[in-house]
Amino acid sequence: MEEYRSGKGGRRIVYKSSAGVKPGTISVKFPARRVFVTGGASGIGRAIVEAFRRADCRVAFCDNDMRNGNGTAQATGARFYPVDVTDSHALEDCMEHIIGDWGDIDVIVNNVGVGSFTPLAETAVEDFDRVIATNLRPVFVTARKLAIHRQSMAECPDYGRIINICSTRYCMSEAGTEAYSASKGGVFSLTHALAASLAPLHVTVNAISPGWIETGDYDRLTDADHRQHPSGRVGRPDDIARMCIFLASPDSDFVNGENIVIDGGMTRKMIYV
Repeated sequence: MEEYRSGKGGRRIVYKSSAGVKPGTISVKFPARRVFVTGGASGIGRAIVEAFRRADCRVAFCDNDMRNGNGTAQATGARFYPVDVTDSHALEDCMEHIIGDWGDIDVIVNNVGVGSFTPLAETAVEDFDRVIATNLRPVFVTARKLAIHRQSMAECPDYGRIINICSTRYCMSEAGTEAYSASKGGVFSLTHALAASLAPLHVTVNAISPGWIETGDYDRLTDADHRQHPSGRVGRPDDIARMCIFLASPDSDFVNGENIVIDGGMTRKMIYV
């Protein structure tokens, strides 16, 4: 089990690209796409940027973390835009610049998100609004911008993907998570609404709800952390990135308006204290 968790044991599926061999990832074949990721500087966002770059896609990402953003850009060859997504005009300008250079955006991954876990009575209205403006509103802004652009094109492409990173907290909560849970519930609902609205433009819209995805020091996790998951381990950012690659495949066009939970089976456990 220790070898399995650390990635040192078991059979691996190897993806080969022009950039070399990358162990531990799924083999995919689809035309190079133009991909935009929000919040791509670190954590799950960086793993998504890396996955699409390994698939030989052109990738641009935005983030307000200058240090990690520059580091991710240098390491992956992706294009970094310093943007605070709570500024809707700045986010739209970023997309406008990318579209001006590339002609279109094929895949949008709305990954950016912040958590604010404070007791309800100590949560200011401004704190609630900041989480909504970071986690939920950019999903609407990016989808709207893509729709406006696609409608202006002389011939609408027959391919498009929007992938929204939701959370299992859209349907389960702990005390003091009102802002975050509300934002992710909004992402869940907005996903199926956008799937209906963007269908005439040949854009599918799906969400991914991660459970516990460890973005820090994985080796510091305890056996109890791993054992509580039916899959026997805590999740890694690559678990989410691989689903993004799957949803971006042209053959995944019949998956639409869905929310895919990736949590090692935790939300299916019946737990009593």
